[in-house]
This record gives sequence, structure tokens and C-alpha cells, in this order.
Amino acid sequence: MSDNKPLMPLATAVWLVDNTALSFPQISQFCQLHELEVQSIADGEDAYKMQGLNPIASGQLTMDEIKRCESDPLAELQLQNKKSESIQSSVKVKKYLPLSVRQERPKAIGWLIREYGKILTDTQIAKLTSSTKPTVANIRAGNQSQPITEFRNPTDLGLCSYDDLEAVVAKGQRKAEKEQKAKEKAAKLNQSIPS
Repeated sequence: MSDNKPLMPLATAVWLVDNTALSFPQISQFCQLHELEVQSIADGEDAYKMQGLNPIASGQLTMDEIKRCESDPLAELQLQNKKSESIQSSVKVKKYLPLSVRQERPKAIGWLIREYGKILTDTQIAKLTSSTKPTVANIRAGNQSQPITEFRNPTDLGLCSYDDLEAVVAKGQRKAEKEQKAKEKAAKLNQSIPS
């Protein structure tokens, strides 16, 4: 094993287990963890209830590299060195979320979709709830394994601050108003053009 370790190997392994189809040996090789540790992460054992660190966002891996290794179980993931060194100091580490809060996340996502689904993007909702875009998209489409029966404001769960929520909603409303005005302008133009 080389000295080239990804940033926060355990958090990176959590993300890879949750978001890719990579094999345990591939993840353990890349994160330089024992295969049993990777197995424990997949089994959801308490010691590994941590927020995953996205190695694509932090510049340590590319989606192409992940896809290459997903299609070949014997391939080894290659750390993107140059980027990794330059971003080492600037990676924003997501705050640790206790398991109890992580289990409540779908309720918060559901609440945001119900209240502001027309003006907030999946990316904005994912950011507010420390979740992933695919998770938000699944909940929006109603594809999750257990239907959400209860909705919770993410500020009540401590997933984001009231100020963060206000800022994102205000931004979404401004964008929606702009789009509405553009549509009205286009409609007027179409009416004024003689057929």
C-alpha cells in the first residue's frame, strides 16, 4: 500500500459504500482500510455512523474512474494526486450527524419537497439536509422503500439553520419569479406577432 491515502479514508469509504457499486476489496484498497472495516460500514455498525465524504467533489476521484472500476471488479481505483494535494486544505468537511438525525433526514427532505418543491432544486435540498442528490430525486419521485408518513422541518432537526433555509428559499423564489416573467414576456411576444 502506498502513502497516497485519500482524505478522511473512513468518511470516503462510507460515501463509496453508500453511493457506488464498487466491491469491498476495491474500497478497502483505495481507502487503505481492512476489508472487514468496509463490511462493517456496509452493515451499518455504530462505529461507522458518520457522514460520508464525496471523493469526486473533493477532487480525489473522477466519476469515470469509479465507473471503470465498477465494470471491472479486479481494477484498482487510482487517487487523483494533483487535485488531492491542492484541495487538501480547502475541503469543507461536513458536520457529523448522529444516527437518530440521519434516520429523520427523509422526513426533512419530504417536508422541503412538500413546502418548496416547485422552487428548490434537488441539489439545494440535498445541501440543506446533508444528503445526496439521488436520494432527494428518489424521494421526490416516491421511489423510496418506505413511504414518508411524517414530515419534519430540517431546522427542527438541526440539519440546517433557519438563516440557511431562508436564504435558499429566497433564492429559489427570485429564480421562479424571473422564469415566470420570462414566460409572460415570451407569451406577449408570441401574441403580438401576426400569424
